[in-house]
Amino acid sequence: MTTARVLVVEDDATIRDAVSSALRDTGLSVESMTDGEELEAALRTYRPAVVVLDWMLPGRDGPQLSRVIRQSGDAGVIMLTAREGVDDRLRGFSAGIDDYVPKPFAMAELVARVRALLGRMGATPTTIQVGDLVVDEAAATASRNGIALPLTATEFRLLAYLAAQRGRVVSGTQILTQVWGYDDYSDNLVHAHISALRRKMENEGPRLVHTVRGLGYVLRDGR
Repeated sequence: MTTARVLVVEDDATIRDAVSSALRDTGLSVESMTDGEELEAALRTYRPAVVVLDWMLPGRDGPQLSRVIRQSGDAGVIMLTAREGVDDRLRGFSAGIDDYVPKPFAMAELVARVRALLGRMGATPTTIQVGDLVVDEAAATASRNGIALPLTATEFRLLAYLAAQRGRVVSGTQILTQVWGYDDYSDNLVHAHISALRRKMENEGPRLVHTVRGLGYVLRDGR
């Protein structure tokens, strides 16, 4: 299967770069741009599977650009927005938007939503397997040896992020930024959730989430 293509359209450079980097880290092909003009030019040649689109952009807004995307092909659209009114959401859905991610957001949730939409479209698998662990991003479930893990929403986002980074050491700050959406590092917060996740996972099998002293954590099969 070819690598799924994603376009990120966001005029805030910090958000744009962070989203693009997080999606690339999961193995997706990502291009980014700042406005509708660049998006329309890219649609002629890039043919994305999913467009991550900010609502408020210079020129035409997200719903208007969503109609352009629909006219150019069958790409899925995920909208980033601080607007939460029912009328706004209805306008977006009528323009062909598939999903919303409200700002501010946890990066792990956005990545999971992108991969879940890709999975529903048949563009990429939605499951990640590490040893006897299976993480299903589309269904937001995880299991070991076929036994479902009773995870909270935050624990699932944490596990999904570690699974997407499987085999790589990630720091506590990276985890806090990607899972909780802020970078004011709290060792107690990260450690408490890692510990709770381990307890639930290790009821069904050997340890998969390992501590790398002085560096962070890694999800891998075996020590």
